[in-house]
Amino acid sequence: MTIFKRFIRPALFSLEAEKSHNLVIRLLKSNLVPAVKAIDDPILSSVVFGRQFQNPIGLAAGFDKNAAAISNLYRLGFGFIEVGTVTPRPQSGNLKPRLFRLSEDDAIINSLGFNSEGLEVFR
Repeated sequence: MTIFKRFIRPALFSLEAEKSHNLVIRLLKSNLVPAVKAIDDPILSSVVFGRQFQNPIGLAAGFDKNAAAISNLYRLGFGFIEVGTVTPRPQSGNLKPRLFRLSEDDAIINSLGFNSEGLEVFR
């Protein structure tokens, strides 16, 4: 059993879902999460719309809404990362609680409501 499954995941799941998510973003931002050895095999490389990607594994928008930890997310081996949702102006999103775990289904319901620090953060 991995350290993640035995210790880290249970600790994160003991917290409310949004607090757990925010803690992970802060940890990634702080450089406390070690880089993983990315698989660098040319067979995984692809070019899409003229852009080359090291591998086809990406992180979809919604995980790092304000690009707070983007450089350290790349250190985890992602071939590409999409940040956001970015809104023109800051907005707080829906009232809390707004993330709900469905543990028996290994799923989560996201009702964040496009919380964003706004476009100026990205300039």
